[in-house]
Amino acid sequence: MQRLAFIHTIPGHAERFRELAAAVLSGWSSYAVVDESLLLDAIARGSVSPKTVQRLTGYIFAAADAGASAAVVTCSTLGATVDAIGPISPIPLFRIDRGMAEAAVRQASRIGVLATLPTTLEPTTSLLRQAAREAGAACEITPMLCEGAFDKLRAGDRQAHNTAVRAGFSQLAAGVDLIVLAQASMADAVSGGGLEAPFLTSPELGMAAIARTLTTV
Repeated sequence: MQRLAFIHTIPGHAERFRELAAAVLSGWSSYAVVDESLLLDAIARGSVSPKTVQRLTGYIFAAADAGASAAVVTCSTLGATVDAIGPISPIPLFRIDRGMAEAAVRQASRIGVLATLPTTLEPTTSLLRQAAREAGAACEITPMLCEGAFDKLRAGDRQAHNTAVRAGFSQLAAGVDLIVLAQASMADAVSGGGLEAPFLTSPELGMAAIARTLTTV
């Protein structure tokens, strides 16, 4: 049985992704590495530091040493870093949001990107623009930051976080045809329905795309 290593920056994601992997990757097992500091350091600095790149690279090489056949980084803030490490990775390496971006540019020409962290907004927006270029799609990408929402979530006030996300969603929906949620942690905020636009999130779409790649290798 082949092993898939997940590298998380939010502890609560571990079980969800374990279940997703089991559902789409027959013949694979998975395990999780969780390091919140990778994200927290990026938030404090406003960008991903060379030391964070070094630590993430170490986790990926350690996963290969532990027998993993592939690795997935589930933090969108680290997406561009994952792309940079990819060419030297000893195993196939994936960022979770690529499948979502590829689906978005197939489905809409006016795409909104909603995030609660500036360190996530920029790499997700850049990924969508790259996906549009690769697909030959003429897409207009509109980013929006829900200021303060992530701080509310970290403080344990999920209701206030969700209210801020839904308010941002409504504002962004007025000018786009589809909204991409840049962070998996935002999905609960829009799960109640009654929304002004369709939306995409990364976990399911990302894992489906990764499974297609791994089962054809």
